[in-house]
Amino acid sequence: MSEHMENIYLAIVLSPLIGSIIAGLFGKLIGRSGAHWVTIIGVAVASILSMFVYKHHMFDGAPDYNAAVYTWLSSGGINFEVGFLIDPLSVTMMVVVTFVSWMIHIYTIGYMHDDPGYQRFFSYISLFTFAMLMLVMSNNFMQLFFGWEAVGLVSYLLIGFWYKKDTAIFANLKAFLVNRVGDFGFLLGIAAVLMYFNSLDYFEVFAQAEGLADTTIVIFGDHAWSLMTVICICLFIGAMGKSAQVPLHVWLPDSMEGPTPISALIHAATMVTAGIFMVSRMSPLFELSETALSFILIIGSITALFMGFLGLVQNDIKRVVAYSTLSQLGYMTVALGASAYAAAMFHLVTHAFFKALLFLAAGSVIIIMHHEQDMRKMGGLYKKMPITWITCFVGSIALIGFPGTSGFFSKDAIIEAVHHSQIFGSTFAYYAVLSGVFITALYSFRLFFMTFHGEERMDKETWMHLHEAPAVVTVPLSVLAIPSLILGAFLIGPMLFGDYFGNTIYVAEKHNVLHEIGSHYEGIMLFTLYAFKHPPVYLAFAGIFVAWLCYIKFPDWPGLIVSRIKWIHCILEKKYGFDEFNQKVFAGGTRCLGRMLWKYGDISIIDGIFVNGTARSVGIISSVIRHIQSGYLYHYAFAIILGLLVLIAVFVHGVLN
Repeated sequence: MSEHMENIYLAIVLSPLIGSIIAGLFGKLIGRSGAHWVTIIGVAVASILSMFVYKHHMFDGAPDYNAAVYTWLSSGGINFEVGFLIDPLSVTMMVVVTFVSWMIHIYTIGYMHDDPGYQRFFSYISLFTFAMLMLVMSNNFMQLFFGWEAVGLVSYLLIGFWYKKDTAIFANLKAFLVNRVGDFGFLLGIAAVLMYFNSLDYFEVFAQAEGLADTTIVIFGDHAWSLMTVICICLFIGAMGKSAQVPLHVWLPDSMEGPTPISALIHAATMVTAGIFMVSRMSPLFELSETALSFILIIGSITALFMGFLGLVQNDIKRVVAYSTLSQLGYMTVALGASAYAAAMFHLVTHAFFKALLFLAAGSVIIIMHHEQDMRKMGGLYKKMPITWITCFVGSIALIGFPGTSGFFSKDAIIEAVHHSQIFGSTFAYYAVLSGVFITALYSFRLFFMTFHGEERMDKETWMHLHEAPAVVTVPLSVLAIPSLILGAFLIGPMLFGDYFGNTIYVAEKHNVLHEIGSHYEGIMLFTLYAFKHPPVYLAFAGIFVAWLCYIKFPDWPGLIVSRIKWIHCILEKKYGFDEFNQKVFAGGTRCLGRMLWKYGDISIIDGIFVNGTARSVGIISSVIRHIQSGYLYHYAFAIILGLLVLIAVFVHGVLN
């Protein structure tokens, strides 16, 4: 049975890769339809098999699987392997990644229908799925790092897919460079693990962690640092890059330059979820450092609140959804800092479905509006696009945590977990995520009302030709709407308060806030009713009401408010100056350093001294030497006598000594 399951695990990983290779290398031979069929079938096989594996482990009670399938290198007692760890954490991610990717593959047929890079795009998104599966199924740090870098590489290719657009090239370069900063920290963390644990295998590292909890290392000067704190913060810096936490968040909004299907795939199921998954997987390490947990908590709360504010001033429909992703990733990170890893994973799962739904709904609007993305040129679309309208509404209410929806259960669980946490910074984090509920509802329904309601703000000819998107677009929307509504109700009990993750996630007793919340859990109905005793529900309703007032009832209000607080609006429009700072300090500083090295290093030293200096030296020496060759016999005789005298002097000096 074990060999049979190993073959299934290999099939899950390899089927998207095979589809990607066929579409990428033989795209011209198989044509456009062949490219989408081979990749969709590959991802469908991975998704169906992932569901089978989920049933096998979660319902049939199969034990966790942890084994190497290929040894790449053995050196100094350390094995560099490709291996799989199949447990509740990984099978949950496998189902989410493959199913969401499957829906996005189908949707892509409609969205990229007229694009000349059709086959290339399908090859890339299938490769993206393979890379993410390698990451979540890994049982060692080497394979984790391979998947980590692979999703970064493919995201670079996809964000800059329309490579003739300068903005797309700038965006993919920005994403690549910012992630290299995070990945440098991540690599340092893995190097520290290898150095002190002498292993890259998860279980071997986790088994030794408790024994090294009090170990300190000296980095700068004579100050001793906790080994666990250093390792965990370095690993989390990698997560800050992948999961776009402040200040390494700047690449994610610009990733909107890629086609909408890849925006959905990056924001919902791959790439940005990698950091959340990694920290959850490494919970046995993070639980040994409260300093690292506090750092995570504060970074997450800043991201959750302040990135939400930026969503209020965006007019590009995709960028509003992008900033909502940043904010929701902040919520997940806050849960990690509060040691509520299960709540972070719960929100990751529910968010994957409703965020994919929102992106694909936005893409549906963009298709019909002839790739117009400015919400100020939309309005009244519910009359023409009823399926897109209702599915976008479902995604919006799930995002804001409307009672009963998937987002409600996962977001409320995070807020309650932070409220019960005793980690340093938890008070600030609680008020940040609480305020974020109102902000989320406000920008979500600002998007919904500006796009689908109010007066039509496009020209009459465009309005007359508007219609619902084709079935390849609306069917994935409808399918994703179902888990966006009901999935949370099915998962909250077992995932948060049951034994869903078993021993996969480790939480120290003093940090176990979910256990405290779970002691009062009496079912989804009472959980929902209990929520009405707390502020989040009313803050969400208030956000919807304010959005209705400002964008339906009194559409002049936003302009009046902006005129009163221009300085705040300016700060938000400039995105707190992060981009300007990075451009002037890091990008500008690098260019300045390059110019200095060119001017003083290349021109002055290399060219001036070594190249031209050598030539000048030869000229000077030769100009002196050529005077010796005068052509007069008595000059040569004098030189011979002088040389003879020097030789006699040297000889006599040697004899006397």
